[in-house]
Amino acid sequence: MTQTDIRSDLGLRPIINVSGTMTSLGASIVVPEAVAAVSAILPQFVEIGDLQKKASRVIARLCGTEAGFVTASCSAGITLAVAGAMTGCDLAAVERLPNTEDLKNEVLLMTGHMVSYGAPVEQGIRLAGAKVVPVGQATSAYGYQLNGAINERTAAAVYVVSHHTVQYGLIPLKEFVEICHARGVPVIVDAASEYDLTGFLAAGADIALYSSHKFLGGLTGGIVAGRTELVRATYMQNMGIGRGMKIGKEGILGTIAALEAWEKRDHAAVRERETRYLQLWEQTLSGRPGVTPIREADPTNNPLDRLKVAIEPKGAHITAWDLADALASGRTPIIVRDHEVEHGYFYLDPCNLHPGQETVVAERLVEELEKARQSNEIIATPLEGRRNRSSQAIMHWPD
Repeated sequence: MTQTDIRSDLGLRPIINVSGTMTSLGASIVVPEAVAAVSAILPQFVEIGDLQKKASRVIARLCGTEAGFVTASCSAGITLAVAGAMTGCDLAAVERLPNTEDLKNEVLLMTGHMVSYGAPVEQGIRLAGAKVVPVGQATSAYGYQLNGAINERTAAAVYVVSHHTVQYGLIPLKEFVEICHARGVPVIVDAASEYDLTGFLAAGADIALYSSHKFLGGLTGGIVAGRTELVRATYMQNMGIGRGMKIGKEGILGTIAALEAWEKRDHAAVRERETRYLQLWEQTLSGRPGVTPIREADPTNNPLDRLKVAIEPKGAHITAWDLADALASGRTPIIVRDHEVEHGYFYLDPCNLHPGQETVVAERLVEELEKARQSNEIIATPLEGRRNRSSQAIMHWPD
């Protein structure tokens, strides 16, 4: 924690994020290059179209593709790319959306990819006026099912790369692209939280979508990258439904700066630092009753590991979800990655820490585990109430 921490002045909790690049926590630490670029552009006027042209050149270079632009978020990118696939470069059709009468308006999406990133993926598709056509079942999808779903109304197919999706039994991207392209269907890849800026396009995707504000460390924004014709049609949506998803000069230039910084970043040094954090936490937790630390690789092949903290309540005197809640409370709140906590574990993600915070995390783990061990009974609150907590909280916002 630095003396310049603005959160106390705003009455906000000084959280430490070991959950990951989560939008609800502010996504990531913005890189200094982006901060400097934004500070420089804020007092100035620019022609946004020309700034987007510069962004296009940088995106094309970094993603190994033809063109690109910056929009409000990766979620916005899904809606706009789907819209572009339906309208092409017909400006009259752009202005008619979400009315898709006389347009191809069906979008294919594997059922195992119908997940929520804070809102349903399929809703982002429907916002454009498209109809979502599920392919396969929740834990299985086959090429014949994808091929059978394509017809004269098919506008595009969306492929989601995320830890939220089912990680087995679904159609690999290469096969997905081959089947779609054989029938003239463009493929849009939602790769919001992925390190790999080139692989999805190299595998044949027509458009790949990334978050500016996650691993890149830019301002909140979304990157649309891909074939010029489809990127242009997607960009044209700024004259229609994309108007409400517009991004300002600071978001565009911040993304450019973050991309250029990414190109120069010492990624090996970043991994070494994160590995030291993981080793510290492993050493801190090893041998503690009811606690098993396990290092695990990222499920979508991003080049980072996380520490899985498995809790056996009889030994630890606390459940995994109660430990997660205890860490999130108090003077120094630690927010863990708890999307699978009902299985008895959570994760510690090392990628969003300021120097010294890794030690605070270790200290808080010890503090809460020792406190639990002193309890005569196992601390075990009903999981059902915790699951519904966020939906109940929003019903009372802003109280």
